[in-house]
Amino acid sequence: MAAQASFDITSKVDLQEVDNAINQAKKELAQRYDFKGSKSTIELKAKENLIELVADDNFKMEAVWEIVLTRLIRRGVPTKNLKPGDIEPIGGALVKRRVELQQGISSDAARDITKFVKEQKLKKIQVTIQGDQLRVTSSSKDELQNAIQILRAQDFGVELQFGNFRD
Repeated sequence: MAAQASFDITSKVDLQEVDNAINQAKKELAQRYDFKGSKSTIELKAKENLIELVADDNFKMEAVWEIVLTRLIRRGVPTKNLKPGDIEPIGGALVKRRVELQQGISSDAARDITKFVKEQKLKKIQVTIQGDQLRVTSSSKDELQNAIQILRAQDFGVELQFGNFRD
């Protein structure tokens, strides 16, 4: 019997890169003329996988969000894993927005990926859900390579990372 080859599908956000991007965004916010005297803040709550933005009004909130998004993109953080909440008013005429950092693949997305792979009718490929990641196994390395190419072309709402390839 042929040996089984496998790889894992994950979706992680590097919190160190997020922290670096947030620090850069804070510096830019402090230096920009249009934010002089503003009460706008950016805070990373790493334990909660959350970025919290506070601004004076909706217009400034959009500008703060744009600064943060630009810095995250430059640092290579997958923006598909950012889930921005609604802009909500808080006391003192300020507005707040919470942006969730999605770590791992949700169970709904995992089921969608599994179903999609099965619909492609790839030979001898099995997908198993292991918590917040997926393991794809097959006796054919070529079929696994095909699966990776097909999955990269699809959008499942999160950034997919392929790793831990084993023969």
